[in-house]
Amino acid sequence: MATDGWFDLVWFEWLNTLKVYNKKTLEKAVYDRDKSTPLITVSNHYSCLDEPLIWVMLKLSVFGNPTKTRWAIGAHDVVFTNYWNSLYFTLGKTVPVIRGDGVYQETIDFIIERLNLGEWTHVFVEGKVNVDRERLRLKWGVGRMIAECKTSPIVLPIWHCGLDDVLPNVRPYRLHISQKVTYLVGDPMDFTEDVVKLKSLNKSSREIRKHITDKIQEVLFSLREQAEVLHDQHTGKS
Repeated sequence: MATDGWFDLVWFEWLNTLKVYNKKTLEKAVYDRDKSTPLITVSNHYSCLDEPLIWVMLKLSVFGNPTKTRWAIGAHDVVFTNYWNSLYFTLGKTVPVIRGDGVYQETIDFIIERLNLGEWTHVFVEGKVNVDRERLRLKWGVGRMIAECKTSPIVLPIWHCGLDDVLPNVRPYRLHISQKVTYLVGDPMDFTEDVVKLKSLNKSSREIRKHITDKIQEVLFSLREQAEVLHDQHTGKS
């Protein structure tokens, strides 16, 4: 992870241009939250290099500190395809998920366990690289994570634009330079009252995680609109 951090820093500081909005909100959540409070960051997924490039906005020390580094979820048939890939991503605190196996699988159980220890996980809630930038329905796994945390997590939405210009989703898969990238960090979301109310109404687990995910989706899509305006300004399109 430390090597990744140096690579990301050089790539953005020297070879591309990055603008981050509301960065302090993310820093506060990562560095200053109570040790018992879980953190879940959620974002869109436009490029195969979203991980780890999205975290270049944080201090380099995060990459070399396993206690501060986020957990991530990766498709088992994409990033865990051989021994060396599996070793690399495992050392980077990425765990394999089987797409199509639903919200009740070992990886989600494991992530909930880590969250209950006050740790941080990042979720690409679209469930795949969204090559066409569609408005995809978000996956419900994040709803289960939030609903089953013993301590209500901080949920922080992030929208990024331009990473798929740095690494386009077309052959040849080559990193580009002189690109402009924009990150917009949203406001923290708290689902404490939602979960308590829904449970008091005897809502099913399915209804609860759907409610949570739908609410995140609404906020994330609104953040997208704001981020795209800021990115157009950054690139000179408006």
